Amino acid sequence: MSKNQTARPNTRPANSAGGPADETAAVLSRAVALHMEGKLKEALGELQTAAGSHGEKPEFLAAIGHLQCELEQFEDASKTYARLLEVEPANAVAPFNLAVAHEKLGNWDGAAKGFEKVLSEDPERFEARLGLAICLLHLEKPEPALEAFDLCLKKNERDETARFGKAVALQLLWRFDEAAEIYQKALAGNPKSEEALTNLLAISMARKDYDQVRQYSDQLLVFRPYSQAALEGLATCSFQSGDFEAAAKLCQKLVDLTPNHYERWYNYAVACQKLGRLDQSVKAYNEALRIRPDSKQAFANLGSVKQEMNDAQGAREAYEKALNIAPDLPEVLFNLATVLEMQGQKEEAERLYQKLVAKNAELDEAWFRLGFLRLERGDHRSAEEAFETCLRKRSDWKEAIINLGLARWRGGNRNAAAESFQKLLALQPKSSEALRGLAGLAVEQEDFEKALDYQAQLIDIGERSPEVFYNTGLLLQESGQLDDAIRLYQEALSEKPQFAEALLNLGHALKAQGRNEEAKSYWRQAINVKPELAKGYFE
Repeated sequence: MSKNQTARPNTRPANSAGGPADETAAVLSRAVALHMEGKLKEALGELQTAAGSHGEKPEFLAAIGHLQCELEQFEDASKTYARLLEVEPANAVAPFNLAVAHEKLGNWDGAAKGFEKVLSEDPERFEARLGLAICLLHLEKPEPALEAFDLCLKKNERDETARFGKAVALQLLWRFDEAAEIYQKALAGNPKSEEALTNLLAISMARKDYDQVRQYSDQLLVFRPYSQAALEGLATCSFQSGDFEAAAKLCQKLVDLTPNHYERWYNYAVACQKLGRLDQSVKAYNEALRIRPDSKQAFANLGSVKQEMNDAQGAREAYEKALNIAPDLPEVLFNLATVLEMQGQKEEAERLYQKLVAKNAELDEAWFRLGFLRLERGDHRSAEEAFETCLRKRSDWKEAIINLGLARWRGGNRNAAAESFQKLLALQPKSSEALRGLAGLAVEQEDFEKALDYQAQLIDIGERSPEVFYNTGLLLQESGQLDDAIRLYQEALSEKPQFAEALLNLGHALKAQGRNEEAKSYWRQAINVKPELAKGYFE
């Protein structure tokens, strides 16, 4: 400006067109126009461009956050409202809207803190109290949630969200009668209230009231044919009643609807296993493990299915994977030991049974298998101790009594063995195992009369095995009762025509009666069946 020029004042008012306030108003005006035309993204773009050019004004940020929420861009909205509070800490709408954005994102803790901040400034704000109550439910804090819902209902007793939320809080607190009453009222007003029916169904499940579970499930399916809650309810009823065919069909529908749901694949596998559809069960357990590869129970069950299929190696691998996850599962350790027995690895099996009883002395079946393996390898004293432990737990355990008798007998303690067999006979007067044991002991003690009596009792109780007939024949022959001996040898041969020892001894009995040609005929048959018997012919 030259020194001769006169300065002229700016005659435009500060807030006239072209000033900052007018620029802000113009941007907001264009954004509003676009919004009214339904062009939400264009409106958002207009505001974001302006915020970049003219600065993050509170008016722009508030409008941007609003549009982001409308467009369900809640992550961006939460950042916008957080920035708005930095720019203008006293902004009236930002704290509430930020809490809502967190709520929409499922950030329940952040949302709850936001609603609490709003309530600290305005304790009477209904929406903030309701939002806080809902967040507390999701944070599994039903007691303060119930308190918050009650405060909401004091302000507006007709608010259905608050009433329903209160019912959910009561349900979580296991105050089922109060919760059910609210749901029933909601159902009376709207018979197709899916939320009320679903929650009533859940209460019935918790109460194990399967009649009501079925009732609510059926009601849901009328207007929601693919309701997962209803299908699960009916599947539970089917499992409970033992109708595994129905359970399998329902679980099949559920896995079709949700192919990445672990529990549903697991339940489908269980249903197939119960039905003996073992191939399908294996596939279903593998699907469950695809989703949750650390499920020890799925591996354990898969092992039991493989074992049932006589796939010992497959069962072993599944059990070992279960034990890699949880090394001390008693049932899995026991099952793995039985598989090792199947594979002939009896020393390893015995070590597992020993490990089981060392950790839990109450595992009766493990004690029994331990005793059996010890008996099998000739450690009679240790076997005797294992079976005695079994009988201290269950004094009438018949299998343990007979095996204890065998351990004592093979260990040379015949009197104690006889006591075991007599004890079993007292518990089970027609026990063939006890009678055979007593007969064998009597033969060893050369008390042939007593042995013959036990053998006769075996025949009387219907024991028609060729061995019984043969052993009784031997005793009769030993006591000179040749006719009866011959008859019993023939009974043995009618059951087992190629019984070489019976053929041989029948020949001896016939020879003793002077029936030499008949005797030779039976000796020839015996030698044909078992050539090694010829060695004693000339002796």
